[in-house]
Amino acid sequence: MRAAVIEELSKPLVVHDVPDPGCPPDGAVLRVGANGICRTDWALWAGEFWTGGPTLAPPFVLGHEFAGTVVEVGSAVRDWHEGDRVIFPMNPGCGTCPMCRDGHQHVCDNVDALVPGVSYWGAFAEYVMVRFADVNLVRVPDAVGFTDVAALACRYMTAFHGVVDQARVRGGEWVAVYGAGGGMGLSTVEIAAATGANVIAIDLTEEKLAAARALGAVHTVNATDDDPTEAVKTLTHGGAHVSVDAVGIAEACRNSVLSLRTRGRHLQLGHTTGAEKGNVPLPIDVMLVKELEFRSAFGMQAQRFGTMLAMIESGRLDPGRIVSRTVGLSEAGAVLADLATYGPTGVVVIDDFRS
Repeated sequence: MRAAVIEELSKPLVVHDVPDPGCPPDGAVLRVGANGICRTDWALWAGEFWTGGPTLAPPFVLGHEFAGTVVEVGSAVRDWHEGDRVIFPMNPGCGTCPMCRDGHQHVCDNVDALVPGVSYWGAFAEYVMVRFADVNLVRVPDAVGFTDVAALACRYMTAFHGVVDQARVRGGEWVAVYGAGGGMGLSTVEIAAATGANVIAIDLTEEKLAAARALGAVHTVNATDDDPTEAVKTLTHGGAHVSVDAVGIAEACRNSVLSLRTRGRHLQLGHTTGAEKGNVPLPIDVMLVKELEFRSAFGMQAQRFGTMLAMIESGRLDPGRIVSRTVGLSEAGAVLADLATYGPTGVVVIDDFRS
């Protein structure tokens, strides 16, 4: 199969033929229909993954945000068959650890060994192997294209779980989104707006702010021109009910917390990088006296996808609008490099695995 391979960290990807993946008894092999290029891919490629995260050993194939068609299933798989159209959540579960048994497969105790494109070769390729298919695979409705749902496997599902389950956003509330123009940020904007919230998008370029407005943001703040915390407080008459860091850098996290009204909820969706080394100073006294909540989201369990997919089928959500462009496999490396400076607006998706 064709794959874009890391031959050396921080160097251009090399596209060439590699062996097809094998199929384990509990797993499946998918023909990749589309794969989003995520900033986590950049962090792994650049050696800038968050503290305690994995370090890749080249040669390696990235790709954890994908949808595709089942071409082979293992002998122990009961629920899936050749030809099924599926999504594989980027943080799957083993199905048997305490977290999985409690219904929280997305924070599985054994996840470090299970993530395509992180634990083992992923979907910057024509085919990818997945583990524990019966526990993790999610069916893609026939009416929905793979390009439109690739981000559901990572950024979009994380934003949905964060907004709906963790931050408990309600209609009429004010929601501030820091880093609103990236894939995670635009997903958050669209989902929060769909709940009936009033969304304020904060970013650094007019292009990204325009994309956020198109997805439902009622106000935008260019943080290069204005103090975003003061702007949010002014627009909301005291602060947001919910504020989201969709980036993972120290300034965005701190500003998100400082944008909240009393008893507000901060939602952390962005990972830190090597610059933060997993630690961000926070205004603890403000958080204490205002009784602020600090919440986070890391993916979403497979059985929770039903609500999100129903909203997509009904037209209330449209993840395809988050996709800014599609590329061939040979272009993936250039997009990856551009993510170092948060360059792309929205999600860039590989949809051609032969070019």
